[in-house]
Amino acid sequence: MLSAEAQVDRSNNRNSLQKQYSQNKQSGQITNQTQNQHFQQQQQQKKNQQIRYSNSHYSSKSYHQKVPFIVGVHYKVGKKIGEGSFGVIYEGINLLNNCPIAIKFESRKSETPQLRDEYRAYKILSGVEGVPNAYYFGQEGPDNILCIDLLGPSLEDMFDLCKRRFSVKTVCMVAKEMITRVQNLHEHNLIYRDIKPDNFLVGRLPHHNELAHLSTYSNRSSISSNSFSSFVLSAPNDPFSILKNHTATHPHPASRIYMIDFGMVKLYRDPHTKKHIPYREKKSLSGTARYMSINTHLGREQSRRDDLESLGHVFMYFLRGSLPWQGLKAATNKQKYEKIGEKKQTTKISDLCAGYPEEFATYMKYVRNLEFEAEPDYDYLRSLFNKVLARIGEIDDGVYDWMIVMERRERARRARHSHNEQMHNSGNISSSTIESQRALQNSSVLQNLGIIAQQQQHLSRTQQANLSGSNIAMKQSIVTDPNRSSLLLRNENSNIHSNNSKYIDEQPSKIAIDINKPLPNETSYQCQNPYNLTPNQKPKRGVFSKIFGCCINSNEEENTNNK
Repeated sequence: MLSAEAQVDRSNNRNSLQKQYSQNKQSGQITNQTQNQHFQQQQQQKKNQQIRYSNSHYSSKSYHQKVPFIVGVHYKVGKKIGEGSFGVIYEGINLLNNCPIAIKFESRKSETPQLRDEYRAYKILSGVEGVPNAYYFGQEGPDNILCIDLLGPSLEDMFDLCKRRFSVKTVCMVAKEMITRVQNLHEHNLIYRDIKPDNFLVGRLPHHNELAHLSTYSNRSSISSNSFSSFVLSAPNDPFSILKNHTATHPHPASRIYMIDFGMVKLYRDPHTKKHIPYREKKSLSGTARYMSINTHLGREQSRRDDLESLGHVFMYFLRGSLPWQGLKAATNKQKYEKIGEKKQTTKISDLCAGYPEEFATYMKYVRNLEFEAEPDYDYLRSLFNKVLARIGEIDDGVYDWMIVMERRERARRARHSHNEQMHNSGNISSSTIESQRALQNSSVLQNLGIIAQQQQHLSRTQQANLSGSNIAMKQSIVTDPNRSSLLLRNENSNIHSNNSKYIDEQPSKIAIDINKPLPNETSYQCQNPYNLTPNQKPKRGVFSKIFGCCINSNEEENTNNK
């Protein structure tokens, strides 16, 4: 629950923003065409609102409920990408141009509504470099909604990506960019009052990138659609030259830093008279305790110096990985904030910046010694970090640590993809090779079977010729000398087997293939039955049994005798 003083302060701030917003309308910064479009959108929205909410209602505190499919006439709601104390953020599409956007939902019953003030701040900063565009603010059922550009991950996300430590070069380049963003805000008569890494985002990353899912943000994140050019790996062995060459021609989206979430901004001076707000004390805390200035802890009115001091705390956070006042324990948040403030006051700048270039300590001393209404020398502050870059032999080339990590991961991803493709292709080649080898083996087997069949036929004819000659000789021998017939026939059979063995020995290579394979029935029959008897035909008893010296079994003898 906000204190009475905080509520009055927020009301005054809202009135100031409304006043400048109205003045910008009158001065032409917000055109009549924009007003007409906004009016038409509101009228169309009222017509469709009843239909849109006829089935269900949405509350930012009940995330499981269904949200409207279309909001603000032509903004399509997509998946949820973040949530926080203010409400929920969804990815969306502008149906007029198919550009991606972020859609913030905030309950109208919120104790600290911010979207209306944030929308006004976006309109005041319209066209400022590093600030996303705001397209629509309105009411959808129980919620306020704000449609703005979709951005990529925050610097806090990139800090985690780089194992929570940035190089001195990256911190110097980030410092220059963040100082410029804050300067642009101050030049439009606003102070930020909530400096933290979560509220500075890089450009939207390509969808195939591993970090594309980090375009989510809880109380921080978000938003702006920025075109990007897909880059080619021109020097695969040097990731540094790849990014430098790419950035020189087509800036990488991750090299652009944006400032978002203007719900806490406040006018520190009158836009026309440039009169500064008065110094006051006993102010309520506003911002993030880890990074807020010492004066804020002491309850003093914030001004430009406090934004810059908070930036200094962020720079040391990036260099050190943590700040000395992190991890303090207390019973209540109020006591914890008091402990953090005491630790900041007792920590010397020399101890805070020990081990790092002296320019960081110079920066902290400068911003802490600024007067309440003093205008900071932004160019001097940026020059401090240029000196650091020159001394360590680096230049501001826009190549940050996270870009190198992302490039290496992208190269590893491509290498894995290429390896998988090669394995897939080699698998196909192996399969085709196996099939061709099988086909070759099958053809060889068929060819060998053909050769065997031919040789068997030749062998059969040879046997038949030899046996025919032997038959004639045996008949002659039987007629002349029956006692010699058995011996003669055995000799002839010996000659036949000898000739066959000689024939087989002369061609071992052709017969050796599939030697155990059974021969065809006809060939087998011809080889084992030299007189070509049919399966049902039986040899005659008498001559043949005497000639071959064989015996017929007893059953056959009985059958023969019976016949």
